[in-house]
Amino acid sequence: MDDRTKNIIINEFESLKQRIATNIVSTGQNASGRTIQSLEVTETENGAQLWGRFPFGTLETGRRPGRVPEGFVGIILQWMIDKPVKASPIPYVRKPSNKWHPKYTPQERGNMSLAGAIAYKIKTEGTALFKKGGRNDVYSNEIPKTINAISEKLIGLYTSEIEKIPLN
Repeated sequence: MDDRTKNIIINEFESLKQRIATNIVSTGQNASGRTIQSLEVTETENGAQLWGRFPFGTLETGRRPGRVPEGFVGIILQWMIDKPVKASPIPYVRKPSNKWHPKYTPQERGNMSLAGAIAYKIKTEGTALFKKGGRNDVYSNEIPKTINAISEKLIGLYTSEIEKIPLN
């Protein structure tokens, strides 16, 4: 593959990456920014590839019920911090004394309780996006646009090259 062709493909993949990042933000699915930061265009011998972190596909499909990663409650708790989502505080009944001091604040207790409930609900029922059947406005609509843009530019490139060939 020649350099001009490869550059067209890489540039269109970079444009795709930017459009996907914009869509993630505009759909309200951006919490920590790690998914956007994980998007990476790499050059291959046949053109380019766009990579993202493992849960990238769930931006459109949601998460189905079933097995969850180890430490899922902690992942949900971090999501709550990033989003930001706060639960109602859960006060202690027991009063602090010289022999006992609470390990967590009432707000932390509430947040951990809510994170556990959310994790359980996702594990047993899946996310609301999964239950709705997903969406196609993050990356699915952008892929055909990228294919068309690459096709049009390559057709234009090779058409001009063909026109330069002298005819006998």
